Amino acid sequence: MNNAPLGVFDSGIGGLTVARALFERLPKESVIYFGDTARVPYGPKSPDTVRRYSAEILAYLLRRGVKAVVVACNTSTAHALGYLQEHSSVPVVGVIEPGARAAVRATKTGTIGVIGTAGTIASGAYERAIKALRPEARVHSQPCPLFVPLVEEGWFEHPAAELIAREYLEPLKRANVDVLVLGCTHYPLLKPLLARVMGSDVTLVDSAEETATAVSRELERLSLLANGGAHDHRFVVSDDESHFRKVGALFLGEQLKQVEVVPL
Repeated sequence: MNNAPLGVFDSGIGGLTVARALFERLPKESVIYFGDTARVPYGPKSPDTVRRYSAEILAYLLRRGVKAVVVACNTSTAHALGYLQEHSSVPVVGVIEPGARAAVRATKTGTIGVIGTAGTIASGAYERAIKALRPEARVHSQPCPLFVPLVEEGWFEHPAAELIAREYLEPLKRANVDVLVLGCTHYPLLKPLLARVMGSDVTLVDSAEETATAVSRELERLSLLANGGAHDHRFVVSDDESHFRKVGALFLGEQLKQVEVVPL
């Protein structure tokens, strides 16, 4: 048993969907969440830059005494997970492999769609992870860069959001995918809209829920689960605490009481 906190990080606010899934799956655990709001978005940045930013955040979380780290950012997972695992003294879990496993379990036809930021899609990380599990799978990937600002505006059901979603998702509908992986932590907030556009025959895979399950199994395997003391969640950002607090409430479904600002 280990009552040290879990470290969770993202390029900004979207990783709060992963934090929320962890709160629900592991209610006895404490979490330190770091959102790199000074340098968001990671999606358009080079792999080297994403690795450097991610390594800086890992070092910060290790200084805070975390017992494991969850990379709650698809772009960081795509470009930096292996590097972080090599350089970390604690376990590091990303969001891509759990999402890929869920997609392979859910598909009946082997035709899987993936949506994400430009960086995540360009990395090919989801396609590699899915094909490692099911080599004959047909993976159709689509970058959807406008979804992140729509979510942060709270435009989950806005006519503009639906127009953009229909444009982005049309190639995936033509490809007859039967599973759609939401390969960005912002996208679960668009679930009702995306489900309506794709139709009832398409299963949506939320990597946040799958990642929480993977983290739970890893903590249990390594005997790192908390023993039931009072949990203490802390939120840290690199800039713009007021925006994080305001938009973060949409992601968590509750007000964020205290947010620290720690520039890296």
